[in-house]
Amino acid sequence: MEVRRLVTGHDAKGKSIVVSDGAPVRGKNFRYTPGFAQSVVWSTEAGETVPHSGPDPTPSVKSLHPEPGGTRFLLLTVPPDTVFADPSFDFGAAMQEHLTETPGIADRFEPDTPGMHTTDTVDYGVVLDGEIWLELDDNKTVHLRPHDMYVLNGGRHAWRNKGDKPATFAVVLVGAKRKAP
Repeated sequence: MEVRRLVTGHDAKGKSIVVSDGAPVRGKNFRYTPGFAQSVVWSTEAGETVPHSGPDPTPSVKSLHPEPGGTRFLLLTVPPDTVFADPSFDFGAAMQEHLTETPGIADRFEPDTPGMHTTDTVDYGVVLDGEIWLELDDNKTVHLRPHDMYVLNGGRHAWRNKGDKPATFAVVLVGAKRKAP
């Protein structure tokens, strides 16, 4: 999916202007998971102030999992589950690529339950294209279609695409503190 990212800022007189208009500087079509794509659209850290006056923060993001008060805005495309079921799928190479390209998220994947993970974030998302299933505890799933929105409050989850075409969704992760059980 071709993606356009528009970023505004301010000129020397404080007037709103476009400072960037083009593809996200941090977008990736994954090699070892055919059909999986990710764009890091923007990132903020706790205590962010406006107007933003520094360089584009996305190239320097070390973790896609924001610290409390920070944010990450991502566009994700998830291929159908048949990609993972294909006998030629190289799980080891795919996992290494995800660890490299999605630091802070892929390292939270549970080894015994592929794709399941828990983040200390509140996630706001909207399905843009295709269909995706949100898997929660006890194999409970929720089917989401285009224009469906979700708020995920730090829950253990995985994304499953039981359809026959890729699913694309936009999500903003807001870093939060987890309460002690």
